[in-house]
Amino acid sequence: MFVSSKVSKDRKAPLIIALHGLGGDPNTLLRGAALDLAEEGGYILVGPMGYNSSGWYGAPSPMAAGTGGIGGGVGFGGPPRGGAPGAGGPLRGGMPGAGGPPPGAMPGAGGPAGAGRGGPPPGAGGPPRDPTFLGEPNEVSKRSEKDVMLVLDMIRKEFNVDEDRMYIMGHSMGGAGAIYLGVKHANLWAGIAAIAPAHAPAGITAANYSLEPAKHVPMMIVQGDQDPLVPVAGVREWVEKMKQLGITHRYIEEAGGDHGSVIGSGIPEIFAFFNQHSKAKR
Repeated sequence: MFVSSKVSKDRKAPLIIALHGLGGDPNTLLRGAALDLAEEGGYILVGPMGYNSSGWYGAPSPMAAGTGGIGGGVGFGGPPRGGAPGAGGPLRGGMPGAGGPPPGAMPGAGGPAGAGRGGPPPGAGGPPRDPTFLGEPNEVSKRSEKDVMLVLDMIRKEFNVDEDRMYIMGHSMGGAGAIYLGVKHANLWAGIAAIAPAHAPAGITAANYSLEPAKHVPMMIVQGDQDPLVPVAGVREWVEKMKQLGITHRYIEEAGGDHGSVIGSGIPEIFAFFNQHSKAKR
């Protein structure tokens, strides 16, 4: 968690919930430019773990289908173009890619997962079996969602949060989680943002998941057109749905951008987007 020095008990502060990618941890998005922008804007920036590194924040889990990746077995643990092992690889500028194993991660993070009930088959490139995995993917997903919502409740009790300026964002698995929780709890948010949202394995593709409950909430997506893990075509379908529903939205498609590089370029754009929107302005 990062709390701007501008936050005080007698002044309402905007809040951003930031969800990490598969195999990552809360530090994935809470560093670099994000901290500078949070300080400047007077934000409280919170990165829940989501119970474990592969919980999917309540979104339908790909683990339930016995797969850990997308695109015919391409796992989130595989390297992108020119990247190091771990989903997303290093960002431009050297920052480890979200979704890859954080420093000190358990052996095998980002590599082939072991076989087992609910886990990806050998060679799938998905996440390793988590020692806290309960054997029932749906139970892990429920706990992941509950973790995020409990953290949100704790922050709202501890700080003077501006209820008109609460936002949710995420990258990859976290992007899917941001869309899922953004729609499910649409009354909470002043804005929703997703970077390279891993929509397909989470079962929230534009074809089978409705944005209707959140059509009053401004949304933003940042996507690279060379992302090997999240096909840009599926993201474009989301954007079409937003247009059809008349959702206030912004879409940035970065030419040459891959799964990790769009984090660094997308964060400032997302902060600028959030700065423009509050529930009070609707």
